Amino acid sequence: MSSVSSVPETKPSGVKFDHKVDYRGVIVFFAVFAIGLAYAAYNVWHDVSSAGTQSHGILVYMLLGVALLIALAFEFVNGFHDTANAVATVIYTHSLKPNVAVVWSGFFNFLGVLTSTGAVAFGIVSLLPVELILQVGSDAGFAMVFALLIAAIIWNLGTWYLGLPASSSHTLIGSIIGVGVANALMRGRSGTSGVDWDQAMSVGKALILSPIVGFMFAGALLMILKTFVKIPALYQSPKPGETPPLWIRALLIFTCTGVSFAHGSNDGQKGMGLIMLILIGTVPTAYALNRALPDSHVASFEQNSEAASKVIDAKALGYNITGDPRPAVTAFIRDKKLDDGIYPSLAALIRDVSNQVKSYGNLAQVPSTEVGNTRNDMYLVSEALRTLPKIQDNQLSPAETATLTTYKKSLDTSTKFIPTWVKVVVALALGLGTMIGWKRIVVTVGEKIGKTHMTYAQGASAELVAMATIAAADNFGLPVSTTHILSSGIAGTMAANGSGIQAETIRNIALAWVLTLPVAMLLSGTLFVIFSHIF
Repeated sequence: MSSVSSVPETKPSGVKFDHKVDYRGVIVFFAVFAIGLAYAAYNVWHDVSSAGTQSHGILVYMLLGVALLIALAFEFVNGFHDTANAVATVIYTHSLKPNVAVVWSGFFNFLGVLTSTGAVAFGIVSLLPVELILQVGSDAGFAMVFALLIAAIIWNLGTWYLGLPASSSHTLIGSIIGVGVANALMRGRSGTSGVDWDQAMSVGKALILSPIVGFMFAGALLMILKTFVKIPALYQSPKPGETPPLWIRALLIFTCTGVSFAHGSNDGQKGMGLIMLILIGTVPTAYALNRALPDSHVASFEQNSEAASKVIDAKALGYNITGDPRPAVTAFIRDKKLDDGIYPSLAALIRDVSNQVKSYGNLAQVPSTEVGNTRNDMYLVSEALRTLPKIQDNQLSPAETATLTTYKKSLDTSTKFIPTWVKVVVALALGLGTMIGWKRIVVTVGEKIGKTHMTYAQGASAELVAMATIAAADNFGLPVSTTHILSSGIAGTMAANGSGIQAETIRNIALAWVLTLPVAMLLSGTLFVIFSHIF
């Protein structure tokens, strides 16, 4: 009887994926996971205690814990779903062993999250319906957060199981739009009124253009290299079991590092923004306002507020309002329609916010009963000032727009902040996720896009373009898809090199790309309706 020896699984490329399980690594993994959860719990307790808030019931903390776990689960899935793209090139060029590559990528994802600005985080949040953001601590607010996160996780897991490099960013955007449309329909409005379509279009353009940029620029970079860099080794396919020359290996590890870091700095922020919404909804006293701002911020805020008031008061001259100005400002943000009542309503709200800040002297002194209201008023004014310049008949000069922009930045500094501990736990979730389940996507990217094995130059070109594109998007506060950029970049190098592209894989990737938005919308909208009746 013949026997079959147990050997590591070897792909046609010579890459060995199957290795003995190192139980020490498993122990370290779960130890880091437990430490991260304990770290998050401690910081929530510390922040709530420092804010001097009244103790909340056990149900509130249970709801907070479940919501945070779901948000971190999204980032964990994002880690092994999206970051697999960053390691595919170093694995298939034998620059790093698979287990080393994923740990290396996970570490730099971690650093990328820690150094992120938060611009992408709040760009994502601004897509959500304004009335749900203002009532994020309500039943509808929690239904929104749970629906969009669970829908995104379901679709990401489904595409990962099939080995399809679909986009987590694309999925999350679809989930947000689905919740917005469902919320509008449930309130008896047109479904199109439930989403900030200007912001959605801005995000959508970035998601649509980025794979085109990846395809064209990676292909162009390869052709430039072939024209000016006459080193034959750079354009050869890796030989099974052999590592590339040292300088080529260093280049490929550098590009993998850059893509991993850029992915962390961009994708990691999406979970941050949603976690901040969860914290604001459950324990607003500690997280609704940036209590760490120095006293000097108040003086600067009052100065900017006074300058903005003069601009808005001049536009509101001759008009008066009676009653609460907030519904009119909320409707303006939602509908983007400027009527005679908007400027006087906005003027009244700006004065109200200014009076609140002056009376307390410092954001840390705002009473716990008023924190949520003050934060909502600041958010309303900020969003109205973001919307005003986009309205054609706004009657604002460039100088007036600049004055309002400066005031908006003061408002955002007070309300749009991310504590260091939130960055750390998101970084841990994304980094740990990178080390789990990466193989399916790596095989697709490394073997099933081109008809031939990728060369060193092709891998480097695709990753250099991906790194630069993601970093540029991060600076502009736009979410982009690492998956789309890198997979299209590899396809671009295959086309430019005349290597040929596997039509079936490209068709499947394109199908996943086309289906992601409508499926995520349908999933999240359906879940929102269900959760709205449960909570």
